[in-house]
Amino acid sequence: MNGPESPAGPEGAVAEVRGLRVVVPGGRAIVDGVSLTARPGRVTALVGASGSGKTTTGLALLGEYPPGARVTGEVRVAQGLTGYVPQHPASVLNPARRVSGLLYDIARRQVRELPRRARREAARARVRDALRDAQLPGPDEVLARYPHQLSGGQQQRVVLAQALLLGARVVVADEPTTGQDPRTKERVAAQLAAVARRGIAVVLLSHDLDLVRALADEVLVMREGKVVDQGTPEEIWAGPRRHAWTRELLQEGESEAEVLGAGEDDGAGAPDRPPVLEARSLTAHHPGAPGVLRDVSFSVQPGECVAVAGPSGSGKTTLGRCLAGLHPAYDGVVTLDGAPLPRSLRRRGRAELAAVQYVFQDARAAFDEHRSVLGQVARTAVRLRGLGRAAAEEEARALLARMGLGAEHTGRRPGELSGGELQRAALARALLARPRVLICDEVTSGLDALTRRGILDLLTALVREPGGPGLVLITHDTATAAVAGRTVVVEAGRVRGRAARPPGS
Repeated sequence: MNGPESPAGPEGAVAEVRGLRVVVPGGRAIVDGVSLTARPGRVTALVGASGSGKTTTGLALLGEYPPGARVTGEVRVAQGLTGYVPQHPASVLNPARRVSGLLYDIARRQVRELPRRARREAARARVRDALRDAQLPGPDEVLARYPHQLSGGQQQRVVLAQALLLGARVVVADEPTTGQDPRTKERVAAQLAAVARRGIAVVLLSHDLDLVRALADEVLVMREGKVVDQGTPEEIWAGPRRHAWTRELLQEGESEAEVLGAGEDDGAGAPDRPPVLEARSLTAHHPGAPGVLRDVSFSVQPGECVAVAGPSGSGKTTLGRCLAGLHPAYDGVVTLDGAPLPRSLRRRGRAELAAVQYVFQDARAAFDEHRSVLGQVARTAVRLRGLGRAAAEEEARALLARMGLGAEHTGRRPGELSGGELQRAALARALLARPRVLICDEVTSGLDALTRRGILDLLTALVREPGGPGLVLITHDTATAAVAGRTVVVEAGRVRGRAARPPGS
Protein backbone atom coordinates (compact mmCIF):
# COMPACT_ATOMS: atom_id res chain seq x y z
CA MET A 1 0.00 0.00 0.00
CA ASN A 2 1.67 3.24 -1.11
CA GLY A 3 1.23 6.16 1.28
CA PRO A 4 -0.17 9.53 0.41
CA GLU A 5 3.31 11.07 0.15
CA SER A 6 4.33 8.84 -2.76
CA PRO A 7 4.98 10.39 -6.17
CA ALA A 8 1.89 10.38 -8.38
CA GLY A 9 1.77 7.95 -11.25
CA PRO A 10 0.55 9.09 -14.69
CA GLU A 11 2.37 12.03 -16.25
CA GLY A 12 0.81 15.30 -15.14
CA ALA A 13 -1.27 13.73 -12.35
CA VAL A 14 -0.96 15.12 -8.84
CA ALA A 15 -2.86 12.23 -7.23
CA GLU A 16 -3.78 8.70 -8.23
CA VAL A 17 -5.81 5.90 -6.67
CA ARG A 18 -5.48 2.41 -8.10
CA GLY A 19 -7.52 -0.62 -7.04
CA LEU A 20 -8.32 0.79 -3.59
CA ARG A 21 -10.09 -1.67 -1.30
CA VAL A 22 -11.07 -0.76 2.26
CA VAL A 23 -12.51 -3.50 4.48
CA VAL A 24 -13.85 -2.54 7.92
CA PRO A 25 -13.95 -4.89 10.92
CA GLY A 26 -16.56 -7.55 10.26
CA GLY A 27 -15.38 -8.14 6.69
CA ARG A 28 -17.51 -5.55 4.84
CA ALA A 29 -15.78 -3.79 1.91
CA ILE A 30 -16.89 -0.15 1.97
CA VAL A 31 -14.61 0.65 -1.00
CA ASP A 32 -13.94 -2.10 -3.49
CA GLY A 33 -11.49 -1.69 -6.37
CA VAL A 34 -11.81 2.08 -6.92
CA SER A 35 -9.41 3.89 -9.25
CA LEU A 36 -9.20 7.60 -10.11
CA THR A 37 -6.69 10.17 -11.34
CA ALA A 38 -6.63 13.83 -10.25
CA ARG A 39 -4.90 16.27 -12.60
CA PRO A 40 -3.96 19.92 -12.15
CA GLY A 41 -6.76 22.35 -12.97
CA ARG A 42 -9.36 19.64 -13.40
CA VAL A 43 -12.38 18.64 -11.30
CA THR A 44 -13.00 14.94 -10.68
CA ALA A 45 -16.43 14.29 -9.16
CA LEU A 46 -17.58 11.23 -7.21
CA VAL A 47 -21.36 10.82 -7.03
CA GLY A 48 -23.62 8.14 -5.61
CA ALA A 49 -26.07 7.33 -2.87
CA SER A 50 -25.24 7.77 0.79
CA GLY A 51 -22.89 4.97 1.86
CA SER A 52 -21.53 4.38 -1.63
CA GLY A 53 -17.91 4.98 -0.54
CA LYS A 54 -17.31 8.52 -1.81
CA THR A 55 -15.99 10.03 1.43
CA THR A 56 -13.80 7.00 2.22
CA THR A 57 -12.24 7.32 -1.24
CA GLY A 58 -11.69 11.06 -0.81
CA LEU A 59 -10.13 10.66 2.64
CA ALA A 60 -7.74 8.05 1.24
CA LEU A 61 -5.96 10.93 -0.52
CA LEU A 62 -5.16 12.26 2.96
CA GLY A 63 -4.05 8.85 4.20
CA GLU A 64 -7.05 8.54 6.52
CA TYR A 65 -9.15 5.38 6.91
CA PRO A 66 -11.76 4.02 9.35
CA PRO A 67 -10.28 2.56 12.56
CA GLY A 68 -9.22 -1.07 12.14
CA ALA A 69 -9.72 -1.06 8.37
CA ARG A 70 -7.71 -3.37 6.10
CA VAL A 71 -6.51 -1.35 3.11
CA THR A 72 -5.08 -2.66 -0.16
CA GLY A 73 -4.34 -0.95 -3.47
CA GLU A 74 -2.31 2.16 -4.24
CA VAL A 75 -2.77 5.79 -3.28
CA ARG A 76 -0.13 8.14 -4.66
CA VAL A 77 -0.03 11.90 -4.12
CA ALA A 78 2.66 14.18 -5.54
CA GLN A 79 4.67 16.23 -3.09
CA GLY A 80 2.53 18.92 -1.53
CA LEU A 81 -0.40 19.08 0.81
CA THR A 82 -3.81 17.60 0.12
CA GLY A 83 -6.44 20.04 1.42
CA TYR A 84 -9.74 18.78 2.77
CA VAL A 85 -12.94 20.83 3.03
CA PRO A 86 -15.33 18.66 5.07
CA GLN A 87 -19.10 18.56 4.82
CA HIS A 88 -19.29 20.16 8.28
CA PRO A 89 -16.34 22.60 8.39
CA ALA A 90 -16.89 23.67 12.01
CA SER A 91 -15.54 20.26 13.02
CA VAL A 92 -12.01 21.24 11.89
CA LEU A 93 -11.94 24.87 13.07
CA ASN A 94 -10.71 25.75 16.55
CA PRO A 95 -13.77 27.32 18.26
CA ALA A 96 -11.60 29.20 20.77
CA ARG A 97 -9.64 31.19 18.19
CA ARG A 98 -10.68 34.00 15.89
CA VAL A 99 -10.35 33.45 12.15
CA SER A 100 -7.44 35.90 12.07
CA GLY A 101 -5.47 33.68 14.46
CA LEU A 102 -6.23 30.53 12.47
CA LEU A 103 -4.95 32.06 9.22
CA TYR A 104 -2.11 34.29 10.43
CA ASP A 105 -0.48 31.36 12.26
CA ILE A 106 -0.06 29.66 8.89
CA ALA A 107 1.04 32.78 7.04
CA ARG A 108 3.64 33.81 9.66
CA ARG A 109 5.40 30.45 9.38
CA GLN A 110 5.77 31.05 5.64
CA VAL A 111 7.48 34.45 5.91
CA ARG A 112 10.03 33.66 8.64
CA GLU A 113 12.96 34.17 6.27
CA LEU A 114 11.99 37.78 5.49
CA PRO A 115 13.38 40.75 7.42
CA ARG A 116 11.44 41.41 10.62
CA ARG A 117 9.86 44.64 9.33
CA ALA A 118 8.56 42.95 6.17
CA ARG A 119 7.05 39.90 7.84
CA ARG A 120 3.79 41.45 9.08
CA GLU A 121 2.85 42.98 5.73
CA ALA A 122 3.84 39.83 3.83
CA ALA A 123 1.71 37.65 6.14
CA ARG A 124 -1.22 40.06 5.79
CA ALA A 125 -0.93 39.94 1.99
CA ARG A 126 -0.90 36.13 1.97
CA VAL A 127 -3.99 35.95 4.18
CA ARG A 128 -5.91 38.46 2.06
CA ASP A 129 -4.96 36.63 -1.15
CA ALA A 130 -6.19 33.34 0.33
CA LEU A 131 -9.48 34.90 1.46
CA ARG A 132 -9.95 36.42 -1.99
CA ASP A 133 -9.22 33.12 -3.73
CA ALA A 134 -11.69 31.40 -1.37
CA GLN A 135 -14.35 33.94 -2.43
CA LEU A 136 -14.77 35.43 1.07
CA PRO A 137 -16.01 39.03 0.90
CA GLY A 138 -15.55 41.48 3.78
CA PRO A 139 -12.25 40.01 5.01
CA ASP A 140 -11.84 42.39 7.97
CA GLU A 141 -15.23 41.41 9.40
CA VAL A 142 -14.58 37.68 8.86
CA LEU A 143 -11.11 37.81 10.42
CA ALA A 144 -12.50 39.38 13.61
CA ARG A 145 -15.03 36.59 14.22
CA TYR A 146 -14.90 33.20 15.90
CA PRO A 147 -15.94 30.19 13.77
CA HIS A 148 -19.33 29.84 15.50
CA GLN A 149 -20.15 33.42 14.46
CA LEU A 150 -19.87 32.50 10.78
CA SER A 151 -22.45 30.81 8.59
CA GLY A 152 -21.73 27.30 7.31
CA GLY A 153 -20.74 28.71 3.91
CA GLN A 154 -18.31 31.17 5.50
CA GLN A 155 -16.78 28.43 7.66
CA GLN A 156 -16.29 26.32 4.57
CA ARG A 157 -14.45 29.12 2.77
CA VAL A 158 -12.21 29.72 5.80
CA VAL A 159 -11.18 26.04 5.69
CA LEU A 160 -10.50 26.39 1.97
CA ALA A 161 -8.43 29.53 2.64
CA GLN A 162 -6.34 27.49 5.12
CA ALA A 163 -5.69 24.84 2.46
CA LEU A 164 -4.72 27.49 -0.10
CA LEU A 165 -2.37 29.17 2.37
CA LEU A 166 -0.69 25.83 3.01
CA GLY A 167 -0.10 25.38 -0.73
CA ALA A 168 -2.41 22.45 -1.39
CA ARG A 169 -2.01 20.88 -4.84
CA VAL A 170 -5.14 18.76 -4.39
CA VAL A 171 -8.35 19.86 -2.65
CA VAL A 172 -10.96 17.29 -1.63
CA ALA A 173 -14.33 19.06 -1.30
CA ASP A 174 -16.84 16.88 0.57
CA GLU A 175 -20.45 17.95 -0.10
CA PRO A 176 -19.52 21.64 -0.34
CA THR A 177 -23.10 22.79 -1.05
CA THR A 178 -24.64 20.98 1.93
CA GLY A 179 -27.10 23.23 3.77
CA GLN A 180 -26.54 26.14 1.37
CA ASP A 181 -29.18 28.30 -0.30
CA PRO A 182 -29.15 28.67 -4.13
CA ARG A 183 -27.23 31.97 -4.03
CA THR A 184 -24.52 30.47 -1.82
CA LYS A 185 -24.38 27.38 -4.03
CA GLU A 186 -23.55 29.63 -6.96
CA ARG A 187 -20.71 31.18 -4.93
CA VAL A 188 -19.42 27.72 -4.02
CA ALA A 189 -19.36 26.74 -7.70
CA ALA A 190 -17.48 29.94 -8.56
CA GLN A 191 -15.06 29.34 -5.69
CA LEU A 192 -14.20 25.77 -6.78
CA ALA A 193 -13.88 26.86 -10.41
CA ALA A 194 -11.44 29.57 -9.29
CA VAL A 195 -9.41 27.01 -7.34
CA ALA A 196 -9.18 24.79 -10.43
CA ARG A 197 -8.10 27.75 -12.56
CA ARG A 198 -5.11 28.15 -10.23
CA GLY A 199 -3.92 24.72 -11.39
CA ILE A 200 -5.11 22.86 -8.29
CA ALA A 201 -6.74 19.46 -8.72
CA VAL A 202 -10.22 19.32 -7.18
CA VAL A 203 -11.83 16.04 -6.07
CA LEU A 204 -15.52 16.80 -5.57
CA LEU A 205 -17.67 14.45 -3.47
CA SER A 206 -21.27 15.49 -3.97
CA HIS A 207 -24.95 14.60 -4.18
CA ASP A 208 -25.59 17.94 -5.89
CA LEU A 209 -25.95 16.80 -9.49
CA ASP A 210 -26.38 20.36 -10.79
CA LEU A 211 -23.03 21.33 -9.24
CA VAL A 212 -21.35 18.22 -10.64
CA ARG A 213 -22.72 18.81 -14.12
CA ALA A 214 -21.56 22.44 -14.09
CA LEU A 215 -18.05 21.89 -12.71
CA ALA A 216 -16.75 18.38 -13.31
CA ASP A 217 -14.36 17.37 -16.05
CA GLU A 218 -14.81 13.70 -15.13
CA VAL A 219 -17.58 11.94 -13.16
CA LEU A 220 -17.32 8.62 -11.31
CA VAL A 221 -20.64 7.08 -10.27
CA MET A 222 -20.32 4.87 -7.18
CA ARG A 223 -22.58 2.24 -5.69
CA GLU A 224 -21.83 -0.04 -2.72
CA GLY A 225 -18.13 0.80 -2.81
CA LYS A 226 -17.61 0.25 -6.55
CA VAL A 227 -17.34 2.58 -9.54
CA VAL A 228 -20.21 1.49 -11.78
CA ASP A 229 -19.99 4.28 -14.35
CA GLN A 230 -17.43 6.84 -15.46
CA GLY A 231 -17.15 9.58 -18.07
CA THR A 232 -17.45 13.27 -18.81
CA PRO A 233 -20.65 15.02 -17.66
CA GLU A 234 -21.85 14.97 -21.26
CA GLU A 235 -21.31 11.22 -21.46
CA ILE A 236 -22.97 10.57 -18.08
CA TRP A 237 -26.03 12.72 -18.72
CA ALA A 238 -26.51 12.12 -22.44
CA GLY A 239 -24.94 8.72 -23.02
CA PRO A 240 -27.44 6.26 -24.58
CA ARG A 241 -26.08 3.20 -22.76
CA ARG A 242 -25.41 4.03 -19.17
CA HIS A 243 -25.44 1.77 -16.13
CA ALA A 244 -28.93 1.17 -14.72
CA TRP A 245 -27.96 2.74 -11.37
CA THR A 246 -26.74 5.91 -13.15
CA ARG A 247 -30.07 6.24 -14.95
CA GLU A 248 -31.99 5.75 -11.70
CA LEU A 249 -29.87 8.33 -9.86
CA LEU A 250 -30.25 10.94 -12.60
CA GLN A 251 -33.97 10.34 -13.06
CA GLU A 252 -34.58 10.65 -9.32
CA GLY A 253 -32.71 13.94 -9.20
CA GLU A 254 -34.68 15.36 -12.12
CA SER A 255 -38.07 14.32 -10.74
CA GLU A 256 -37.41 15.04 -7.06
CA ALA A 257 -39.19 18.38 -6.84
CA GLU A 258 -42.28 16.93 -8.49
CA VAL A 259 -42.28 13.87 -6.20
CA LEU A 260 -41.76 15.87 -3.00
CA GLY A 261 -44.44 18.38 -3.88
CA ALA A 262 -47.04 15.71 -4.53
CA GLY A 263 -49.85 14.81 -2.17
CA GLU A 264 -52.79 16.58 -0.62
CA ASP A 265 -52.95 19.15 2.12
CA ASP A 266 -54.73 17.42 4.96
CA GLY A 267 -55.80 20.64 6.62
CA ALA A 268 -53.01 20.66 9.23
CA GLY A 269 -52.12 24.17 10.19
CA ALA A 270 -55.67 25.51 10.07
CA PRO A 271 -55.76 28.79 12.04
CA ASP A 272 -58.49 27.65 14.44
CA ARG A 273 -56.24 25.02 16.07
CA PRO A 274 -54.21 26.08 19.13
CA PRO A 275 -50.42 25.80 18.70
CA VAL A 276 -48.46 23.16 20.56
CA LEU A 277 -45.31 25.31 20.40
CA GLU A 278 -45.18 29.07 19.99
CA ALA A 279 -42.55 31.80 20.06
CA ARG A 280 -43.61 35.40 20.63
CA SER A 281 -41.45 38.47 19.92
CA LEU A 282 -38.24 36.46 19.87
CA THR A 283 -35.01 38.51 19.65
CA ALA A 284 -31.86 36.40 19.87
CA HIS A 285 -28.24 37.41 20.34
CA HIS A 286 -24.73 36.04 19.88
CA PRO A 287 -21.81 37.50 21.87
CA GLY A 288 -20.72 40.60 19.98
CA ALA A 289 -23.52 40.15 17.43
CA PRO A 290 -26.84 41.40 18.84
CA GLY A 291 -30.09 40.95 16.97
CA VAL A 292 -29.36 37.67 15.16
CA LEU A 293 -33.16 37.27 15.29
CA ARG A 294 -35.36 40.35 15.57
CA ASP A 295 -38.91 40.27 16.91
CA VAL A 296 -39.78 36.88 15.39
CA SER A 297 -43.10 35.21 16.16
CA PHE A 298 -43.62 31.59 15.15
CA SER A 299 -45.94 28.69 15.95
CA VAL A 300 -46.53 25.05 15.05
CA GLN A 301 -49.69 23.06 15.67
CA PRO A 302 -50.12 19.34 16.46
CA GLY A 303 -49.72 17.27 13.30
CA GLU A 304 -48.60 20.29 11.26
CA CYS A 305 -45.49 20.43 9.06
CA VAL A 306 -43.94 23.91 8.89
CA ALA A 307 -40.87 24.73 6.79
CA VAL A 308 -38.53 27.50 7.96
CA ALA A 309 -36.71 28.64 4.84
CA GLY A 310 -34.20 31.34 4.00
CA PRO A 311 -30.64 31.95 2.83
CA SER A 312 -27.53 30.78 4.67
CA GLY A 313 -26.89 32.93 7.75
CA SER A 314 -30.47 34.26 7.86
CA GLY A 315 -31.19 33.04 11.40
CA LYS A 316 -33.12 29.84 10.63
CA THR A 317 -30.97 27.60 12.80
CA THR A 318 -30.86 30.14 15.63
CA LEU A 319 -34.68 30.15 15.66
CA GLY A 320 -34.78 26.35 15.89
CA ARG A 321 -32.18 26.32 18.65
CA CYS A 322 -34.13 28.90 20.67
CA LEU A 323 -37.26 26.72 20.42
CA ALA A 324 -35.30 23.67 21.60
CA GLY A 325 -33.52 25.44 24.48
CA LEU A 326 -30.12 25.22 22.81
CA HIS A 327 -29.71 28.99 22.48
CA PRO A 328 -30.89 30.66 25.72
CA ALA A 329 -29.64 34.16 24.84
CA TYR A 330 -32.93 35.65 23.68
CA ASP A 331 -35.70 38.02 24.70
CA GLY A 332 -39.34 37.05 24.27
CA VAL A 333 -41.10 33.84 25.23
CA VAL A 334 -41.41 30.26 23.95
CA THR A 335 -44.44 28.30 25.13
CA LEU A 336 -45.44 24.62 25.07
CA ASP A 337 -49.23 24.18 25.17
CA GLY A 338 -49.45 27.78 26.33
CA ALA A 339 -47.03 27.36 29.28
CA PRO A 340 -43.65 29.19 29.11
CA LEU A 341 -40.62 26.96 28.53
CA PRO A 342 -37.33 27.65 30.33
CA ARG A 343 -34.89 29.30 27.93
CA SER A 344 -32.08 26.84 28.64
CA LEU A 345 -32.19 23.13 27.93
CA ARG A 346 -30.52 22.55 31.31
CA ARG A 347 -33.48 24.05 33.16
CA ARG A 348 -36.15 22.03 31.35
CA GLY A 349 -37.71 19.03 33.06
CA ARG A 350 -37.77 15.53 31.61
CA ALA A 351 -41.26 15.94 30.11
CA GLU A 352 -40.28 19.26 28.51
CA LEU A 353 -37.09 17.75 27.10
CA ALA A 354 -39.04 14.86 25.59
CA ALA A 355 -41.72 17.17 24.16
CA VAL A 356 -39.35 19.25 21.98
CA GLN A 357 -36.69 17.23 20.17
CA TYR A 358 -34.00 18.65 17.86
CA VAL A 359 -32.24 16.74 15.08
CA PHE A 360 -28.94 18.32 14.05
CA GLN A 361 -27.66 18.82 10.51
CA ASP A 362 -24.36 17.16 11.45
CA ALA A 363 -25.64 13.81 12.71
CA ARG A 364 -22.11 12.44 13.13
CA ALA A 365 -21.15 15.12 15.66
CA ALA A 366 -24.25 14.26 17.72
CA PHE A 367 -23.17 10.64 18.39
CA ASP A 368 -20.49 9.18 20.66
CA GLU A 369 -18.03 7.44 18.35
CA HIS A 370 -17.19 4.78 20.97
CA ARG A 371 -20.67 3.32 21.60
CA SER A 372 -23.04 1.34 19.43
CA VAL A 373 -25.77 3.11 17.52
CA LEU A 374 -28.47 0.93 19.09
CA GLY A 375 -27.37 1.77 22.63
CA GLN A 376 -27.34 5.50 21.93
CA VAL A 377 -30.76 5.48 20.28
CA ALA A 378 -32.30 3.38 23.06
CA ARG A 379 -30.88 5.67 25.75
CA THR A 380 -33.43 8.35 24.83
CA ALA A 381 -36.30 6.12 25.98
CA VAL A 382 -34.40 5.25 29.17
CA ARG A 383 -33.61 8.85 30.12
CA LEU A 384 -36.75 10.65 28.97
CA ARG A 385 -39.46 8.00 29.31
CA GLY A 386 -38.11 5.85 32.15
CA LEU A 387 -38.08 2.58 30.19
CA GLY A 388 -35.82 -0.28 31.23
CA ARG A 389 -32.82 -0.96 29.02
CA ALA A 390 -34.20 -4.16 27.46
CA ALA A 391 -37.58 -2.60 26.63
CA ALA A 392 -35.89 0.53 25.27
CA GLU A 393 -33.60 -1.49 22.99
CA GLU A 394 -36.52 -3.57 21.70
CA GLU A 395 -38.46 -0.42 20.82
CA ALA A 396 -35.35 1.14 19.29
CA ARG A 397 -34.75 -1.91 17.08
CA ALA A 398 -38.32 -1.77 15.78
CA LEU A 399 -38.13 1.95 15.00
CA LEU A 400 -34.71 1.67 13.37
CA ALA A 401 -35.95 -1.23 11.24
CA ARG A 402 -38.86 0.94 10.10
CA MET A 403 -36.24 3.44 8.95
CA GLY A 404 -34.36 0.81 6.98
CA LEU A 405 -31.63 0.14 9.55
CA GLY A 406 -31.50 -3.55 10.46
CA ALA A 407 -29.37 -5.43 12.96
CA GLU A 408 -26.39 -5.31 10.57
CA HIS A 409 -26.38 -1.51 11.03
CA THR A 410 -27.48 -0.90 14.60
CA GLY A 411 -24.76 -2.94 16.27
CA ARG A 412 -22.06 -0.81 14.66
CA ARG A 413 -20.42 2.34 15.92
CA PRO A 414 -21.38 5.64 14.26
CA GLY A 415 -18.15 5.85 12.24
CA GLU A 416 -19.13 2.67 10.40
CA LEU A 417 -22.41 4.12 9.08
CA SER A 418 -22.86 6.42 6.11
CA GLY A 419 -24.17 9.96 6.53
CA GLY A 420 -27.66 8.95 5.41
CA GLU A 421 -27.75 5.92 7.70
CA LEU A 422 -26.60 8.00 10.64
CA GLN A 423 -29.18 10.69 9.90
CA ARG A 424 -31.93 8.07 10.07
CA ALA A 425 -30.53 6.86 13.38
CA ALA A 426 -30.57 10.44 14.69
CA LEU A 427 -34.23 10.76 13.70
CA ALA A 428 -35.04 7.47 15.42
CA ARG A 429 -33.31 8.65 18.58
CA ALA A 430 -35.41 11.83 18.66
CA LEU A 431 -38.64 10.01 17.84
CA LEU A 432 -38.07 7.51 20.64
CA ALA A 433 -38.76 10.37 23.07
CA ARG A 434 -42.29 10.55 21.55
CA PRO A 435 -41.99 14.31 21.08
CA ARG A 436 -44.83 16.78 20.69
CA VAL A 437 -42.63 18.78 18.28
CA LEU A 438 -39.73 17.55 16.15
CA ILE A 439 -37.30 20.19 14.86
CA CYS A 440 -35.17 19.00 11.93
CA ASP A 441 -32.26 21.26 10.96
CA GLU A 442 -31.24 20.62 7.34
CA VAL A 443 -31.54 16.87 7.92
CA THR A 444 -31.72 16.13 4.18
CA SER A 445 -28.70 18.24 3.25
CA GLY A 446 -25.85 16.27 1.75
CA LEU A 447 -28.03 13.25 1.00
CA ASP A 448 -28.66 11.83 -2.43
CA ALA A 449 -32.10 12.28 -3.97
CA LEU A 450 -33.25 8.73 -3.19
CA THR A 451 -32.26 8.86 0.48
CA ARG A 452 -33.64 12.40 0.82
CA ARG A 453 -37.02 11.37 -0.51
CA GLY A 454 -37.12 8.34 1.79
CA ILE A 455 -36.47 10.45 4.90
CA LEU A 456 -39.06 13.06 3.93
CA ASP A 457 -41.66 10.41 3.13
CA LEU A 458 -41.04 8.89 6.55
CA LEU A 459 -41.32 12.24 8.35
CA THR A 460 -44.53 13.28 6.63
CA ALA A 461 -46.06 9.85 7.33
CA LEU A 462 -45.24 10.23 11.03
CA VAL A 463 -46.85 13.67 11.13
CA ARG A 464 -50.04 12.36 9.57
CA GLU A 465 -50.41 9.54 12.10
CA PRO A 466 -52.98 10.09 14.88
CA GLY A 467 -51.24 11.98 17.65
CA GLY A 468 -48.25 12.64 15.40
CA PRO A 469 -45.81 15.41 16.32
CA GLY A 470 -45.68 18.88 14.88
CA LEU A 471 -42.74 19.04 12.47
CA VAL A 472 -40.44 22.02 11.89
CA LEU A 473 -38.24 21.59 8.79
CA ILE A 474 -35.37 24.09 8.73
CA THR A 475 -34.18 24.11 5.15
CA HIS A 476 -32.78 26.15 2.29
CA ASP A 477 -34.10 23.65 -0.25
CA THR A 478 -37.35 24.40 -2.09
CA ALA A 479 -37.99 20.72 -2.83
CA THR A 480 -37.76 19.88 0.88
CA ALA A 481 -39.96 22.84 1.84
CA ALA A 482 -42.57 21.57 -0.64
CA VAL A 483 -43.64 18.81 1.76
CA ALA A 484 -44.75 21.38 4.33
CA GLY A 485 -48.26 22.73 4.64
CA ARG A 486 -46.85 26.15 5.53
CA THR A 487 -43.55 27.93 4.93
CA VAL A 488 -42.05 30.72 7.06
CA VAL A 489 -39.33 32.71 5.27
CA VAL A 490 -36.54 34.18 7.43
CA GLU A 491 -34.12 36.75 6.04
CA ALA A 492 -31.58 38.85 7.94
CA GLY A 493 -33.07 37.72 11.24
CA ARG A 494 -36.67 38.69 10.47
CA VAL A 495 -39.72 36.86 9.17
CA ARG A 496 -40.11 38.19 5.63
CA GLY A 497 -43.02 36.09 4.49
CA ARG A 498 -45.40 33.23 5.18
CA ALA A 499 -47.04 30.97 2.65
CA ALA A 500 -49.49 28.08 2.86
CA ARG A 501 -49.38 25.32 0.26
CA PRO A 502 -52.68 25.28 -1.60
CA PRO A 503 -54.79 22.17 -1.11
CA GLY A 504 -53.96 19.48 -3.63
CA SER A 505 -50.72 21.16 -4.71
